[in-house]
Amino acid sequence: MGHDDKKGSGDDSTASALKQKQLEDWLPVTASRNAKWWYSAFHNLTAMVGAGVLSLPYAMAHMGWGPGIIVLILSWIITLYTLWQMVEMHEREPGGKRNDRYHELGQEAFGEKLGLWIVVPQQLLVEVGTCIVYMVTGGKSLKKVHETFCPECNQIRTSYWIIIFASLNFILVQLPNFNSVSGISFAAAVMSITYSIIAWVASVKKGVIADVDYSIKSESTSDSVFHFFSALGDVAFAYAGHNVVLEIQATMPSTPEKPSKVPMWKGCVWAYIGVAICYFPVAFIGYYVFGNSVDDNILITLQRPPWLIGMANLFVVIHVVGGYQVFAMPVFDMIETFLVTRLNFQPSTILRIITRSLFVGITMLVGICIPFFGSLLGFLGGFAFAPTTYFLPCIIWLKLKKPKKYGLSWTINWCYSFITSTTFFGFSPQTLPSASPRKEHFLSLILIVYSLSRLRSIGSLFGTSVLNIGAVCEN
Repeated sequence: MGHDDKKGSGDDSTASALKQKQLEDWLPVTASRNAKWWYSAFHNLTAMVGAGVLSLPYAMAHMGWGPGIIVLILSWIITLYTLWQMVEMHEREPGGKRNDRYHELGQEAFGEKLGLWIVVPQQLLVEVGTCIVYMVTGGKSLKKVHETFCPECNQIRTSYWIIIFASLNFILVQLPNFNSVSGISFAAAVMSITYSIIAWVASVKKGVIADVDYSIKSESTSDSVFHFFSALGDVAFAYAGHNVVLEIQATMPSTPEKPSKVPMWKGCVWAYIGVAICYFPVAFIGYYVFGNSVDDNILITLQRPPWLIGMANLFVVIHVVGGYQVFAMPVFDMIETFLVTRLNFQPSTILRIITRSLFVGITMLVGICIPFFGSLLGFLGGFAFAPTTYFLPCIIWLKLKKPKKYGLSWTINWCYSFITSTTFFGFSPQTLPSASPRKEHFLSLILIVYSLSRLRSIGSLFGTSVLNIGAVCEN
């Protein structure tokens, strides 16, 4: 009898492992593991250089020259460091267990339940929020292209342009996995570099405007402080690739001799070179030319030459189409995993078509009801992009790697965690708990306090959205 029980248990374990393998082969993140290092380069560049680059001169207008330059350069350095951490933590040992998703890394650090609660809400907010922002950006850019090349034509509402942009995504989201969108992602990466170059070259050609003003754009001290932190949110939004980096690395082959971190990191370095080429000239030259009169999208401020600005907006459309696919893919992975493992749906093409089409429809409707581009960037940047990009990787690194106390790695990660959390979320030293013997309690508490402190922001955004729905629909 005992022998039969063991045999039955072994058969159940084998069946469960086979079922899990079949599921992993179907899910979009893990279905294909034959990506090359250059896939990492343009996936990360597409995820990083997005609509946020166009708002950087506007962020500079609220920070000024000194703080603006420091924040942008430090953000580039810090996020490159935290990106390296995540690439390193994808596999604890070469060829060993892989953390293919951000929440899996969180679960390894904080436990099965707490890891999910810490990572998943913020990651979903980042990815779904970015898709909504890209809906708005794509619609507005299409409208700008239409107005530029056909000024005599009847004007079409922004909401209709968002629907037109969404119709393309209804088709493209049916591509099954990350590697299947690599061509779109490559085109999007090229477009992001192109329209960034157009933005700063057109600014140089236009020349510094008359009576340019570089003073902080505000009406009062409180207004100045509010807009400064909003600008920090814009900067945080501009460095968004961390939320999909583990999912991108999951598409790469890995062996003990050549772990996935080798090609992944090579691609990340090239991507960050592209980020620097795009971000710094747009931010500094755009602010230098227009001062604090720049709009939250520099392409709106630029009016001449019309054909060039029209082309730049068309490139933006192509880029956000690719960016939408990159940020939506991990969301599809979560939804499809939940439907199959928790609700017992069978993996199928029909299930994929229905769920992905519903997702595009929802992001389209929200984008139509919340078309204020600049406000979304600041909110999303401050609320979710900052923790998942700036200090959550440091906290997980401290938890998993356990560097020597007061050593270089320990000091850098604690400093980054403290500085970025206090800077982006307005914490003061008095509100942070004192150190306890078990540092992991403090690490988790930072995230919990952060989440509670931002609930008011969610309510504020929701209230503003409801108040604007009627006016938006009328327009």
